[in-house]
Amino acid sequence: DAGSSAEEMEFSWDEYLEDTGATAAPHGSFKHVDTSLQNGFAPGMKLEVAVKSDQNTYWVATIITTCGQLLLLRYDGYGEDRKADFWCDIMTADLHPIGWCEQNKKILKVPEGIKDKIPDQEEFLQRVVKGACSAPANLLEGLHRGKNPLDLIAPGSRLELQNVRDSLEAWIVNVVENIGGRLKLRYEGLGDSDKFDQWLFYLDPFLHQVGWAAQHGYSLQPPSAIRSLKSEADWQEILKKVKEEEEESSVPTDLFKDKPVIGVHSFSEGMKLEAVDPMAPFVISPATVLKVYNEKYFMIEIDDLRPERTTSQSYICHVNSAGIFPVQWSLKNGLHLSPPPGYPGQDFDWADYLKQCGAEAAPQSCFPSLTSSDHGFKENMKLEAVNPVDPEEVCIATVTKLKDSYLWLQLEGSKKPVPDCIVSVESMNIFPVGWCETNGYQLRPPRKAIVNKQKKIAVVQPEKQILSSRTVHDGLKNQELNSSDSVVINGKYCCPKIYFNHRCFSGPYLNKGRIAELPQSVGPGNCVLVLKEVLTLLINAAYKPSRVLRELQLDEEAAWHGHGETLKAKYKGKSYRATVEVVRTADRVADFCRKTCIKLECCPNLFGPQMVLDKCSENCSVLTKTKYTHYYGKRKNKRIGRPPGGHSNLEVAMKKPNKRRKRRKHFFVHKKKRSSTSVDNTPAGSPQGSGGEEEDDQDESELSHSLAQDRDKRKRKLRTFSFSDDENKPPSPKDMKMEAAEKLQLDSNPLEWSVADVVRFLKSTDCAPLARIFLDQEIDGQALLLLTLPTVQECMDLKLGPAIKLCHHIERVKLAFYQQFAN
Repeated sequence: DAGSSAEEMEFSWDEYLEDTGATAAPHGSFKHVDTSLQNGFAPGMKLEVAVKSDQNTYWVATIITTCGQLLLLRYDGYGEDRKADFWCDIMTADLHPIGWCEQNKKILKVPEGIKDKIPDQEEFLQRVVKGACSAPANLLEGLHRGKNPLDLIAPGSRLELQNVRDSLEAWIVNVVENIGGRLKLRYEGLGDSDKFDQWLFYLDPFLHQVGWAAQHGYSLQPPSAIRSLKSEADWQEILKKVKEEEEESSVPTDLFKDKPVIGVHSFSEGMKLEAVDPMAPFVISPATVLKVYNEKYFMIEIDDLRPERTTSQSYICHVNSAGIFPVQWSLKNGLHLSPPPGYPGQDFDWADYLKQCGAEAAPQSCFPSLTSSDHGFKENMKLEAVNPVDPEEVCIATVTKLKDSYLWLQLEGSKKPVPDCIVSVESMNIFPVGWCETNGYQLRPPRKAIVNKQKKIAVVQPEKQILSSRTVHDGLKNQELNSSDSVVINGKYCCPKIYFNHRCFSGPYLNKGRIAELPQSVGPGNCVLVLKEVLTLLINAAYKPSRVLRELQLDEEAAWHGHGETLKAKYKGKSYRATVEVVRTADRVADFCRKTCIKLECCPNLFGPQMVLDKCSENCSVLTKTKYTHYYGKRKNKRIGRPPGGHSNLEVAMKKPNKRRKRRKHFFVHKKKRSSTSVDNTPAGSPQGSGGEEEDDQDESELSHSLAQDRDKRKRKLRTFSFSDDENKPPSPKDMKMEAAEKLQLDSNPLEWSVADVVRFLKSTDCAPLARIFLDQEIDGQALLLLTLPTVQECMDLKLGPAIKLCHHIERVKLAFYQQFAN
């Protein structure tokens, strides 16, 4: 423990990640946390809202985004115009589900601002309401109006918990604490005794609303661990009391609609398998199916061959339980299988063991597919995790290993050191970085903690009123919030979800393939943290991360409007860092995202608080780069200066002295003679990418002239080169003529080739050994068509001979592309 000064010190995740050089696991990887933040409303839902100018009339509005109990709405008829968007507090505003006006004889009338856009009101309403998803009536009216579902699980609420030793039994539990959906539960009848308390996430498959056991034919019995503490008569009296108070302490059934559904298993008693004990998830051991209860539940026991053993490690499982594997799973994944205690020797062999036990292995069909590659976790990522030995503790955790859909986590700062824990990627005992801070829970810092010796104080501008969603907003006309007001949820600046709209134009700096792999959204949460994560994801999705970081960095001459955050980029073995400005309040998030998109010369809707459901308002799919660079982009005619103190804002970890970098110009082709499938993701470093300190736009004639000059220069250089070894020797003119004579016929358009397609093509040529480079650098068909000899030499570190040979094949693809597909 840190000692008496611990309270004066505050752990800082930002500084800790900076110091360790690690990254945080993406927020999107924790699906249970994302579910817990949902308030039941979703973008795209429609509702009927009182019109601001006339409280006696209503009009249909669409939810743009949600933030706690606040909704950002837009009246239908404004189309993509976001200027009229407004915030509403569910608790106070006059909001109703679709159809309410008709049922209650209220007037639906077009607002003044869009009267001229809607000549036929009835026809318009029929069109927008047809097939629309209405906001749920129970969330807009009644006792649960405006409440976050998690708020309904208050201390004192009652639930039913299945017995981990006998799944056909359950008992009442009281909620002692609710920390962001993680519940501290106490068995009914134990009073203030916390000896048998348990921590479970509210979506745990074994946790149910009161009444579940009776509905499903299960008995309500106190577990054996506490049964002897009271007489049978006392337990029955407790049950009677619970039933009398059921209505006031019950939790709505809707709260559990997102729980995982338990499927049917096919295990039989006596089958052998490999398993991790959930109470001590540090090793994988042989185990046996001890008992089958029904089609959903069975009990397994960790094997123990010692004759003197008095207790057993057994627990209830279902088909989707984490930590159960087929026989030989450890061997196939290169993992150690811990032999059962009492097993003779250390070299465990499954075939011999099954023969000795006279048992059969559970077939592969009993286990659902384990492989999952889209979870987002990677080695060395940081997160927050529950200590299985002491569930009160939530510790800093590092991913040390990944196998299929399982993580090995090293816990830091636990009171007693524990081995690496084995957890599923879908475990509800792991949380994103910052979860404890957001929910006001103590995170166990590492023993050598990186701390802020002085707490940072947020200064709020006096003229800016901060509105709390927990307060009734007196004095606000029509009980509406303007969309420009800042929003605070639970004392935190709340940023709405930031969506990555993968269909939008991604610009010259960002790799379209990597953008497609980003999560659908990030947030909601603290503005600074959410935007920092978004920018980090964008930097990592760039062709040249350092180039994007330089575009985003603070200009010392620009006005300071937000909050400076240090971001990092790695490129070609070098580390870069720069200070980037992010906004701190929700009202400025949309504008910040739009301006950042423009800065990166991509569609202004590529990312932001608005999800592009079908068609982008910018119509970016049919426009070329020219629109974004000419109308939105800035000409970079000056380098960013050094901030006060003499240090560059963008720092590189390793610099080679006396080496000047060549300047290359940045070309964007006007779409005069090109089809709509023209390349829109130019890799940085190519003649159409960002490779130098300055870029200029040129039209098609300038590009042709420049490329012709470049070709002539290369011809002259090739004539004067001397070759000292076969590796550097380019193919002879005779060889090149012979290959050129073999006309390349393509089965598909190279513009649509994936990275795998490019690799497959290269493996069919004499440049097959270079395919690995293309795979590592994720070069797809669009990027392939933009590669040239200088780019190949610079970006792939190839000698002249192999580079020329490779470029020859690329030229063959280009020629075939123009002949077969360019029309």
